[in-house]
Amino acid sequence: MGDEKDIVLLAIVSLLSAGQHGYYARLVGRSRMKHKIMPPAVSGHVEFERTFRAQQNCVEFFPIFQVVLWMSGIFFYEEVAAALGLLYIFARHLYFKGYVASAQGRLPGFYLSLISLFLLLTVAALGITNALLQRYLEVNIFKKVHHMF
Repeated sequence: MGDEKDIVLLAIVSLLSAGQHGYYARLVGRSRMKHKIMPPAVSGHVEFERTFRAQQNCVEFFPIFQVVLWMSGIFFYEEVAAALGLLYIFARHLYFKGYVASAQGRLPGFYLSLISLFLLLTVAALGITNALLQRYLEVNIFKKVHHMF
């Protein structure tokens, strides 16, 4: 891998996502206080339960997001991975906001986040496949496609 300039966009998107998680944890804390639900309790008022569950779902998907973001950026194109990463962060915002409002409200953001994860996974797989072909068969499919256009 090259120097840190080659991954700065990935680092920015990762930090934005981590900050988003911190903000969601803060919102769970606020909801706890508002509805007087003290730890370790995770049930009580329905609004708290939705807020807590939205935050937990985001935490559950965070490692998946980080892996496909970085693999996409390292093995495909950093700019594409960063753009898809920003789309994922936006989708998670829609998901969280929608879920706090109603269980059904989470669906548009959830589906958009799944689409962005699928796209990140796809471009990561393409990039890794290209790296394997280059290493073992000396074939660069990215160059071949680039020459076609």
